[in-house]
Amino acid sequence: MPIEIRKVETPEDLKAFWTFPWALYKGDPNWVPNLTSMRRDLFDRKKNPAWEYLEGDFFLALREGRLVGTIGAVINHRHNEFHQEQVGWFGAFEVEDDQEAATALLNAAADWVKAHGMPLMRGPQTFTTHEETGLLVDGFTRPILLMPYNKPYYERLILGAGLGPILDTYSFTLAAEKARQTDLLPRLRRISESIMKRSKITIRKLDEKNLQAEFVLFKELYNAAWDKNWGFVPMTPRELDALVASLGQFFDPRLAFFGYVEGEPAGFILAIPDFNTVLHRVYPRPGTPEVISLLKALYYWKLRPIMKWVRVPLMGVKEAYRSKGVDAVLYFHILDALLAAGYEHGDFGWILSTNTTMVSIAKNFGSEIYKTYRYYERGVT
Repeated sequence: MPIEIRKVETPEDLKAFWTFPWALYKGDPNWVPNLTSMRRDLFDRKKNPAWEYLEGDFFLALREGRLVGTIGAVINHRHNEFHQEQVGWFGAFEVEDDQEAATALLNAAADWVKAHGMPLMRGPQTFTTHEETGLLVDGFTRPILLMPYNKPYYERLILGAGLGPILDTYSFTLAAEKARQTDLLPRLRRISESIMKRSKITIRKLDEKNLQAEFVLFKELYNAAWDKNWGFVPMTPRELDALVASLGQFFDPRLAFFGYVEGEPAGFILAIPDFNTVLHRVYPRPGTPEVISLLKALYYWKLRPIMKWVRVPLMGVKEAYRSKGVDAVLYFHILDALLAAGYEHGDFGWILSTNTTMVSIAKNFGSEIYKTYRYYERGVT
């Protein structure tokens, strides 16, 4: 039977849209479900602050009345203004191993992008670089916090629908055991101290008593450090508040540092314990009261802690200070802190494949690429 593409218009359609991954990934040992409230709120135009500047619609693919795939199509007006582009994005792309369904979904998104005046469609991204972005193409293991996971056949389906790859990003990993069994840390300490002395760099921990002010400083540094990165758009005040509220739930103050050059704020680095470890064990799902999932999460988070991974999702150095080695000094301090806090694995990502400086620093610190994510695009005119 042919594929039917239906625009999401009713509350029932929307629920079918955001709950579809639980059916698609059932039995997949690597997939990590989000809390149902967080998954639902991502697509809520009143609760997700990104919808202040996004314009978009969602679509369902059905075969004989059975849901087999989903996709979202959006225009990120802030992205287009900031980067002086005319591009629409596809995201929330989930589908069975069905080329006809995948092509129909991607064509529906392309038609929507074209109808809204954009000549180019790019993705996957749901819905900004501050959320899940890119398609996993290598390293199909359990995803770390805030990183995407998808079926290995997705790339074949996307290429089969006429999109082409345009850019890769990497996640690096480093095991604490590897760092301890080598002279890595003492060597990096000597290098870091030499750079700090030569470039007049000082490092301080985050001030737990002034978190609001600290996150304001973080926002200023983040927006300044990332302003020329591919796909980056500065955070709005509401997005920063949402990020603080989200990450603040499982924030470890031992894992955040600011770097200064001659007393001027120059950069920052922040690591977050991998709460996906907990969610993987709890497995929240629609139909199960969220309070039950939260109580189970509390047990594995506080009473019987199981989080041994951390991710460094946020790191940046102002352009004026990048030649002074601030990034290398920050990397050393976060690595030292991770080992001292007893974490066993670190994830450093994502890093653009074109950012040769950061790729080189990550490799020199003993870490290695273990996951690759890819973006695709297609003209729609």
